[in-house]
Amino acid sequence: MPTNQVAENVLGTIGTICWTIQLVPQIWKSWRTKSTEGLSAHLVFLWALSAPFFGVYAIIRNLNVPLIVQPQILSLLCLTSWAQCQYYGHLQKVTTTMVVYVIILAVLAGFEIGMVFAVRPSYRDGNSRPIQFFGIFSSVLLSIALLPQYYEIYKHREVIGISILFMLVDLMGGVFSILSLVFKAEFDVIAAVTYSLVVFLDGIVILLALILNPLAKRRRKREAQADAVMAEHSTAPTPFLDQNEANLRHSDNNPQLKIQ
Repeated sequence: MPTNQVAENVLGTIGTICWTIQLVPQIWKSWRTKSTEGLSAHLVFLWALSAPFFGVYAIIRNLNVPLIVQPQILSLLCLTSWAQCQYYGHLQKVTTTMVVYVIILAVLAGFEIGMVFAVRPSYRDGNSRPIQFFGIFSSVLLSIALLPQYYEIYKHREVIGISILFMLVDLMGGVFSILSLVFKAEFDVIAAVTYSLVVFLDGIVILLALILNPLAKRRRKREAQADAVMAEHSTAPTPFLDQNEANLRHSDNNPQLKIQ
């Protein structure tokens, strides 16, 4: 594929836009329902941690500007979603949640800036192993992060809490980011693997939602019908009297039995 800087930046920009707004549906859903049940706090927190690692990689490798900006926005939005999990799910106070949020954000920003200055000299000298570590470790965190979410799906036997629109937009961000790398002068394998993992793992969540959610809906409908039938039987008059009660009523209506 020939190098095309315009195509690279356009596709990278589309991918960044997707990854800029990806968590907005999730944040809105959590705020609207005032609940994060079914959404793994570990997922969004580990994604927030992975962003600075890939940010260092993207900056030093001089990827296109949209792909450099993307990890910064991802970290910010992931931490926002994580703060919602603390507030709605763990009932933390607003002030405590905000203080922890700001501290973690500052630590991650400081880490990324410090690592860029620390690793860049060795990369310029031809040592690419440190920067490869950052790219690979980011991929590992992205992969591990979805395991707790899969457990939430297993526990509830359906996909709840997590926005499917969030997963879909995140998946599209990965697709466009991969396409942007195709038009780069040197195809970046590590970045491509990172984006491919996002596409694959998000795709699993979407597929599970398509399979499990209709099954769960039918299961709840059957359970509701069964409960309605039980309630109807419990309130219906008994057609036959208990044998002891029948004998007692018979004796009350028969004077001779009373005398005996």
